[in-house]
Amino acid sequence: MNDDTTISPLHQPGSILDPLTEIAREGARQMLAVALKAEAASFVARFADERLSNGRQRVVHHGTGPERTIQTGIGPLAVKRHKVRDRAAVGAEKRIRFTSNILPRWARRSRSLDALLPVLYLRGVSMGDFQEALTALLGPDAPNLSPGVISRLSAGWQEDYDRWQRRDLSARRYVYIWADGVYLQARMEPQAECMLVILGATPEGKKELVGFQVGVRESAQSWRELLVDLKARGLAVPPELAVGDGALGFWKAMDEVFPSTRHQRCWFHKMANVLNCFPKSMQPAVTADLREISHAETRAAALTAIETFKEKYAAKYQRGVSCLTKDNEALLAFYDFPAEHWEHLRTSNPIESVFATVRHRTVRTKGALSQKTAKLMVFTLVRAASKKWRKLNGTNQLPRVIEGVRFTDGVVADDANQSRAA
Repeated sequence: MNDDTTISPLHQPGSILDPLTEIAREGARQMLAVALKAEAASFVARFADERLSNGRQRVVHHGTGPERTIQTGIGPLAVKRHKVRDRAAVGAEKRIRFTSNILPRWARRSRSLDALLPVLYLRGVSMGDFQEALTALLGPDAPNLSPGVISRLSAGWQEDYDRWQRRDLSARRYVYIWADGVYLQARMEPQAECMLVILGATPEGKKELVGFQVGVRESAQSWRELLVDLKARGLAVPPELAVGDGALGFWKAMDEVFPSTRHQRCWFHKMANVLNCFPKSMQPAVTADLREISHAETRAAALTAIETFKEKYAAKYQRGVSCLTKDNEALLAFYDFPAEHWEHLRTSNPIESVFATVRHRTVRTKGALSQKTAKLMVFTLVRAASKKWRKLNGTNQLPRVIEGVRFTDGVVADDANQSRAA
């Protein structure tokens, strides 16, 4: 017999042998075990000074519970819950109890898996196909993801959405907001409707989902209903600046509901509209000229670049020039805000980037999504993604904006005057 013969172990048909996944799973299991032990030890240490009458420590580690399986994004992990005992002879209401934040008492599924389920919905997986799809992702044992469980999860998403829509906004303030109407190409009916989305920047620089409902992108009435609802739930202080595409009915609604808020047109949308007025062969050069305007160091330099653009193209491409110049004031509003924020204020990209992944999913959806299903699935995905949104640059400048400090070309007005005098 040849000593170099390789013997492959037998395995069940349909199962997947992936050494890398097994290594990752074992590593995750060990890290989870260490984290659970450390969490319990930290809890016990908090009560180290609590002593019984005989001098013994009141709160002590009390072993582990039976092993159970948690479904995660890399398959099932076997874990044991650490137990803590309060040895004092006191009533139940005074007993010190330990609850793990990492592994809740009855948890059988990781939160990341909950975020995965709406993705599968958006990919058009039917209820009957769920078990097969999840088996490929999680391994052959997914006992907690039956169609009944999935139906209960979808009902939970509706409850989450309803609760979010009723939330009190009286303690909230948003310095900036971004608005857009997002078509997900998921064959929702009726075709003219889309997701109306408003994101906001808090005084701490965090981005939050503020408004989300189905409506008509160009309709002032659809946006008015959304804004009036936000105001009725306590959003009393108007944003300092709103960013969005000029085609939105949003602007008319904003002038009625929050008339003091400044307007900033989205340069991403504006450039696309202007480029549509030029032959494809000219678009690279026109794009470079438009970028000279949008990224000019000062408002004066931007206005000079606009005049140059007019001189170059007005004779043959007046429609493109008119498209650019009709929104001059709103296109350049960002110069009156901190330079650290310009990257965020020039465009409605905060919304575009959030929905890029969602749109990527929905464009491949096999079956038609009802309007209700699409709304719930997208809302659930966006809420999951929001936990990873990065803060605004220059958060230390936000209190100045709130206080009404004037900025000229991105710097505090007094500083700008001193610089020119020097």
